[in-house]
Amino acid sequence: MSVPIPRQRTAVLPHEAAPAGSTRDDAAGTAEAAGTAAEPADTGGPGLTLLLIGEDPTSSVPEMRDRDGRRARVRTARNLTEAERLLTDDVHCILLDLAPAGAGDGLVPEADGGPDELGALRAVLRMAPAHAVLVLTAEADAERGAEAVRVGAQDYLFRDELDASVLSRAVRYAVERKRADLAQRQLTESRMLAQENRRLERGLLPTPLLDGSDLRFAARYRPGRSRALLGGDFYDTVRTPDGTVHAMIGDVSGHGPDEAALGVELRIAWRALTFAGLCGDALLSTLQKVLENERADDEIFATLCLVDIAPDGRHAGVCLAGHPAPLLARSGGAPRLLPYEEGGPALGLLPGARWPRRQFVLGGSWSLMMYTDGLIEGRIGEGRERLGQEGMAELVGRQLAAGLRGEELLDAAVTEVRDLNGGELTDDVAVLLLDRGRVGG
Repeated sequence: MSVPIPRQRTAVLPHEAAPAGSTRDDAAGTAEAAGTAAEPADTGGPGLTLLLIGEDPTSSVPEMRDRDGRRARVRTARNLTEAERLLTDDVHCILLDLAPAGAGDGLVPEADGGPDELGALRAVLRMAPAHAVLVLTAEADAERGAEAVRVGAQDYLFRDELDASVLSRAVRYAVERKRADLAQRQLTESRMLAQENRRLERGLLPTPLLDGSDLRFAARYRPGRSRALLGGDFYDTVRTPDGTVHAMIGDVSGHGPDEAALGVELRIAWRALTFAGLCGDALLSTLQKVLENERADDEIFATLCLVDIAPDGRHAGVCLAGHPAPLLARSGGAPRLLPYEEGGPALGLLPGARWPRRQFVLGGSWSLMMYTDGLIEGRIGEGRERLGQEGMAELVGRQLAAGLRGEELLDAAVTEVRDLNGGELTDDVAVLLLDRGRVGG
């Protein structure tokens, strides 16, 4: 059974003349083209507008005025098709006139199980989730009115006892209650989002497991300016029973909850595989399988940098999977980037790829900085020039020469990069620092 589409019309209260030549077709067409119901208008605007929905075209409501004495406008619709076309952004409240109990609502097709006495109300609530809705019913149908409130209407009124005072008070109450409901819903959603962000943060930025190690650990994370939530950057550091310290940092392509969740999965998988004894190419090959099975899209990839530091603290192995090379500063020397020519591709790009592990001598006292590309892709001044890895190495060298170490060094580096960019960086920044001894001392 199809819903008829009658000729659109606008009803006005007694003694209110319709503007000559006026029509709702232009406004209705705009709302229909938008595809979604607009937010209800502020009652402080040009006057109160009500939308009355009911089968009886002679249905009317008492003349009422708003708080400023302006006469309220009432539009009438025979069915939901016409109501949807009349639901423009200046409607403050919807009045739904229900049919007598047992007769169905007559506004929507009947369900297979017979008439749905509140089917019209459910359809209106779906059509206008941000609008206040009042139900008009007979005094004998009080129980159905109460049920309408339980379904989602703001209130119900008896049509036979309706007067201007009662209606005016009910409309104002319904509009304010709907606004309060929407505000409470937004607050609840914000709290849930904050809780989810904290869970992601615990997964992406864990507490390092370095018990028994003489290495000092520091890390910083700053989300890009386009997001308040964490992105796909992640890191971790653990010490295995043989005394080896393993560190990693990674970046999932894209931004959003799916990428952040994938970053959490990769970090947890890395920690489990590291404690199981995997390292280098074998570990990255397994992580690539995890990514391929868990990513939402075949185009998603992840870059990683893995470092394993020998128990004596003087030697390290490095594996790069499409990720920027770490920065190493030895005692008495300027910081330098570790060679990255022999690195492998990012995870998820090439099936069967390999990631060679390269060994380095660290020495007795050193600082090793691992970072995501958000730290080096910021601009320098007003031009298009980027900071780059060499610029970052020079920047960190100046701060080390000034005596900055650990968390102070990271804070100063991230702050200077942001200042050079002229504001917050567009991409997330994650930085991890491991120190042994005193560089320069």
